[in-house]
Amino acid sequence: QVQLVESGGGLVQAGDSLRLSCTASGLTFSIYMMAWFRQAPGKERAFVAAISPRGGSTTYADSVKGRFTISRDNSKNTVSLEMNGLKPEDTANYYCAAGRVWRMGENDYNYWGQGTQVTVSS
Repeated sequence: QVQLVESGGGLVQAGDSLRLSCTASGLTFSIYMMAWFRQAPGKERAFVAAISPRGGSTTYADSVKGRFTISRDNSKNTVSLEMNGLKPEDTANYYCAAGRVWRMGENDYNYWGQGTQVTVSS
């Protein structure tokens, strides 16, 4: 049974930093693309960042480029999202996802975590 468990969300002020983590089990983590998506209230889930299986390639949504950094540790089956310079518009439920193709569409990912809430106050 595949499980993805996110942690690290919380309430922060604009300009603060936060680090999200996602621990995977039940899958061969090192062969999966890993990604972060987010969903704000009343909006569709949106791509945030992705990292290739060995960590050599990353890609980001324009809205977070230069502020967020995705990384992974295959020895620990974890993927992280370092978020700096947080803005109120970053407020959302953040999900990690695992997939087998290098794409940024929600439907391209096979497994999902339950999400962790990030709230940024102004």
